[in-house]
Amino acid sequence: MERRPESGECLLAGIPGKPLESNSDDDNGNAGSAKERAVSSPHRDLGNAQLNPSREEPRKKLCGYLNKLGVKGPIKAWKSRWFFYDENKCHLLYCRTAQDVNPLGSIDLSSASFDCQVEADEGVFEIRTPSKVFILKAVSRQAMMYWLQQLQMKRWAFCNTLTGLPVDSITVAALPANDSLLNEIIHTEGEGFFPPVKTPTDVVGLKAASLPAPQLPAALQNISLKHPWTEIQNTIYNICGSRQLPGNGRSISGVEGFPEHPGTLAAEQEVEGEAECPVREKAREDTQAGPRSHWPRKGKWLNSGFPAFAEGLARERSSPDKVAVLQQQVLALTEEIKSQKELVTLLHKALEAAQQEKRASSRYLAAAEDKDRLELVRHKVRQIVELSNRVEALETDKKELEQSLALRDNRVEELQKHVQLLMEKNYAKQQVILKLTEQVVLDLSEPAQEADAVAADTLHKQQEEIEHLKDDLDAYRTQNQFLNSEIHQVTKLWRSVAEKEKVLLMKCARLQARSCQVESKYLMLLRRLQEASPGLASSDAELVKSLIQEALQWDAKEEAAEALQLNPVREYDDYGFMTIPKYEVEDWKLLAKIQALEIKSNNLLSHMVVEKPLRERWAGMAELSPSAELKGLIRCGVPMEHRQRVWKWIVSQHLSHHHPANHYESLLQQGKRTEHPAFRQIELDLPRTLTNNRHFTSPTSQLVPKLRRVLLAFSWQNPAIGYCQGLNRLAAIALLVLEEEESAFWCLVHIVENLMPADYYSDTLIASQVDQRVFKDFLSEKLPRLTAHFEQHRIDVSLITFNWFLVAFVDSLVSDILFRVWDAFLYEGTKVIFRYALAIFKYNEEEILRIHDSLEVYQYLRFFTHMIGDGRKLMSIAFSDMNPFPMKVLRNRRATHRAELEAELSELERIKAQYVKEQAEQVTWHLDGAVSEEEEEM
Repeated sequence: MERRPESGECLLAGIPGKPLESNSDDDNGNAGSAKERAVSSPHRDLGNAQLNPSREEPRKKLCGYLNKLGVKGPIKAWKSRWFFYDENKCHLLYCRTAQDVNPLGSIDLSSASFDCQVEADEGVFEIRTPSKVFILKAVSRQAMMYWLQQLQMKRWAFCNTLTGLPVDSITVAALPANDSLLNEIIHTEGEGFFPPVKTPTDVVGLKAASLPAPQLPAALQNISLKHPWTEIQNTIYNICGSRQLPGNGRSISGVEGFPEHPGTLAAEQEVEGEAECPVREKAREDTQAGPRSHWPRKGKWLNSGFPAFAEGLARERSSPDKVAVLQQQVLALTEEIKSQKELVTLLHKALEAAQQEKRASSRYLAAAEDKDRLELVRHKVRQIVELSNRVEALETDKKELEQSLALRDNRVEELQKHVQLLMEKNYAKQQVILKLTEQVVLDLSEPAQEADAVAADTLHKQQEEIEHLKDDLDAYRTQNQFLNSEIHQVTKLWRSVAEKEKVLLMKCARLQARSCQVESKYLMLLRRLQEASPGLASSDAELVKSLIQEALQWDAKEEAAEALQLNPVREYDDYGFMTIPKYEVEDWKLLAKIQALEIKSNNLLSHMVVEKPLRERWAGMAELSPSAELKGLIRCGVPMEHRQRVWKWIVSQHLSHHHPANHYESLLQQGKRTEHPAFRQIELDLPRTLTNNRHFTSPTSQLVPKLRRVLLAFSWQNPAIGYCQGLNRLAAIALLVLEEEESAFWCLVHIVENLMPADYYSDTLIASQVDQRVFKDFLSEKLPRLTAHFEQHRIDVSLITFNWFLVAFVDSLVSDILFRVWDAFLYEGTKVIFRYALAIFKYNEEEILRIHDSLEVYQYLRFFTHMIGDGRKLMSIAFSDMNPFPMKVLRNRRATHRAELEAELSELERIKAQYVKEQAEQVTWHLDGAVSEEEEEM
């Protein structure tokens, strides 16, 4: 048998055939949810409460009538609305009446803030959302404070439930159920900023729904004209509901039949919440205090100085006139002097012209021939023409001056009229002052009773003003308490969200590192399958080849465009080195990508645990000074933002007082005057410097000419070496970090002259050969199994390691590890190179021992340094696991092997000289024993 729907359930359905729509009220607020669950959650609770009175008492609802400020074009008006809180979405829904089934709109409280202004009408408060401000008005100040406190609590409870943060000792699941306990805890967390407000049960809560809606003066004022369809739906539903069910109301208006619980309604205090409000309407009319009269004080002052006032005024009026007359006379005399000076100048010019004419006439009379006299006449004619032109120009100037004079006269007349007008105004003001003075004297002569009455009236008004100020002070104090509690809760929310974000970022970094590790293992498996391809079927070999090609199709832009990339694999690193070098051999390409993924994984895992604390320690180190702490920090690697400062400090510690300030510039000038013999070799090596770095691959790069100048300056600085292949890479690394070419030059000088032994970069490279023998000794002591393996397969490691020592691992290690090695190398010296060289072999010892073919061993040693991705592990092996040796042991070993090498070289020179001598003797004997052709014929 089908169950007939109860009237309470009709609320969920609305009008048949018409889905619930998302509506907004007259001010286009946040649209109320059109979903049945969100719209009718309070109605459903009330209906179920009536249908099943035996059930557990329903949760208390935050609801009631409030006035909402709406805008109709230029007109603003208050509209009565029924507001109720939705627990599921933290929205404050509102309808026209409590019996409506569809809300007109909603206010999102999850990210809202609340405010109440003292200057506004009583009961007016605001709910501010990111998109809008809603202005609401309660019937009293107590009701307003209750709404604000409850909305604040609701917002707090919803935010804690949403973020999964605990509210002290109560679990999230218990938040909506136990209102009294939650209320107590929320007030405890509010730190006593704002005390709990007693629930006004007559205007807030379920009891208010049974009361009639407040009536506004205008009949149509309360109707929402912007939502006619919602109004029609609510009206039809109310009419249909009243006809079908006259005896009991199952809608929100059916609270008349709802059983009241005296204890429940009296103790209604609900959980925290937050809200939003429209633009503020300030309706309070400022009371203006009555006029305060201060005439007695003014009258006494004027009477005391009035007799001297007229005399001073007359004196001040006559003295400016005399000054003005004297100034006019001075101006007239000045103009007359100027005119006399001009007249004297004209007379001088006329006298000079007459003398010139006299001299010309004398020359004319003295001329012997008619030709000379004719020339003098022509000269006179030209002078006459010039004088005529000058006269015309002077006449033109005269006309212009006459016009300007007329304009000045007109201006003078206007100014005279303006002065006359000002004088008349001044006279009128003086008359007004006299009248006012007389009025003050009359006021002071009035009886004392009138003055007492005015004083009493003024005192009464001041008392009223003090009372108003006290009321305002109380209101501001209440507002301050509420806003303090609001700021306190928002600050706690922000801190909890920041901590959760930090945890999520660390978790994401670990997951991303795990993904990189899995991907690198997958690529390594593909590589091993590729090596075993002769034993695979043809279809399997093709599948492995296609998977490898797909894995090599790496695009940095696609990686960077992903939704979450904490540390994406970029095409170039911070210093311009290619992250994945472009090798021609496909197997090397695969190995390069595996190594890039491992470096990314290690960086992600060590960023929060290791890198961040180290950066904080470096940031706190203002001044650098030699110490054990600084040595340990440099071994761990200097952060990029501090590396330039540290390198400059290390170089300056050794070279600051050895050379003059302009030494580098003088070397460059010397190179411009004379071409060094090493210039051509330097030009050949420039394009071959750091071919995997974008700053040196292009000839137009800014660092290429800097590198050229640094190498040329060093060739003049150290003529014994001049230039050696390998110095270009050392100088290039210094330029990448230090940027300034002079700093890079001194860094190169520090490496060659202070860190490396003498003759390390000479023609014979004798010191470099000595270091190779010393390294073999250390290798046999620290790694005996690996040394035996090399001897078994006749592997000479110096073919690989010689370049490591010559250029300090440049082009051998990835850039991230290379710069860490250089940090310690510049600070401690060449022993760092020995330690890292041993650590590299230890790092890959097991892989090398698995290879039993000499050719494969050499191929692996050419590439295996690029497969080291964990710089922290390599550093730990170099300085801890390998039982490091002191510098004294290194010096003794170098001295021993240098003596042996020099003895061997001397023996070779002796054998070479003996061989040359024997060859020369054999050539001489052949020449002596030979017979010439002439002797043969004889």
